[in-house]
Amino acid sequence: MTKEILDQKFGYVLDDNLINEISNVGIFKSFSKDDIIIDINQPMLHIPLLLSGHIKILREDNEGNELLIYFLEAGETCTMSLTCCMGTSKSKIRAVAEQDSNLIMIPVQKMQEWFHGNESWRSFILESYQNRFDEMLDAIDSIAFLKMDERLYKYLVNKSVFNDSSTILIKHQDIAEDLHTSRVVVSRLLKQLENEQKIKLGRNKIEVIST
Repeated sequence: MTKEILDQKFGYVLDDNLINEISNVGIFKSFSKDDIIIDINQPMLHIPLLLSGHIKILREDNEGNELLIYFLEAGETCTMSLTCCMGTSKSKIRAVAEQDSNLIMIPVQKMQEWFHGNESWRSFILESYQNRFDEMLDAIDSIAFLKMDERLYKYLVNKSVFNDSSTILIKHQDIAEDLHTSRVVVSRLLKQLENEQKIKLGRNKIEVIST
């Protein structure tokens, strides 16, 4: 079954021999919503390939406040964990299951071996780096140049697209933590967005009605 999912999610970029090897050496793991998959300062012995579900990648400041960097969906890997693996260092990020998720964990030594010996893997990794770099630039631009109400609306729109649904099941506190602000600010700005008829608020859910 794992090989079939690997074919579905990664067959467009990875060759058959490599998918067979990943199926043989990889460790299949399941995580429930809100489980921590990779934590800050955790030794990086494996890298994740996401088979199903969604994962959010977070950074943490010295006071323990989290900031959302980007999301991962099925068929992707976390390049920030790849960077740590290449340097055999500890994780600089926290990866949290946004919903129930299945992954296959690849030993670090295999990742390095394939990067030098398999063209399809090398292309996948380089493309992943480019995609995540673009997303991090987008996150930096949002923090640096957008007002909080604009950041909030952009966050909601992106989350709606990411989940392929106009309705987002989320608490105000969770949004506040992702955007590194207070729940009071989020609640006030959500009401403002509702008055502007961009969203519709419900109990622990938000409907994006204008994009």
